[in-house]
Amino acid sequence: MEEAIQVLRSGGIILYPTDTIWGIGCDATNSEAVEKVFALKQRASKKSMITLLESDSKLNRYVKQIPDIAWDIVELSEKPTTIIYPEGYNVAPNLLAEDKSIAVRIVKEGFCHQLIKKFGKPLVSTSANISSESAPLRFEDIDKRILDGVDYIVNLPSDTKLKPKASTIMKIDMDGTFTLIRK
Repeated sequence: MEEAIQVLRSGGIILYPTDTIWGIGCDATNSEAVEKVFALKQRASKKSMITLLESDSKLNRYVKQIPDIAWDIVELSEKPTTIIYPEGYNVAPNLLAEDKSIAVRIVKEGFCHQLIKKFGKPLVSTSANISSESAPLRFEDIDKRILDGVDYIVNLPSDTKLKPKASTIMKIDMDGTFTLIRK
């Protein structure tokens, strides 16, 4: 945990177990670190990535306006759910989508939750794969280019605590209408 936090504070990128699958992450407020993630994934910078928080009490720090229905979704979701909000702020500008929206997931438990809490800032989360390739569900499925390209790999004994499935993603507009992006 301490080594991962040092790497994050120095602008590095890490490979770590999220609350869903293995992810590539960095300090979500550091534009240079975010750019490193885009480069490693060979991902177009116009595609946004997910921001992880450890508590819904921090949403107002990074989302300008939160539609009322979002609070219910965050509270009642039984599985990891990412919500795309209309406008983000206080994060690296290159983390936001072209329309300034921000994708946020609240991590409620586990290593990733503790990491974000101790780090004290939101983390970037994107699957540990090269863009257009399949997201690895287990550590041993991660591409060597990803393993070699990160600054630190979180060393956990096994994948047993991971729920090897990507989060649900939905986009919510200010009027409360939502669109399911990924189930």
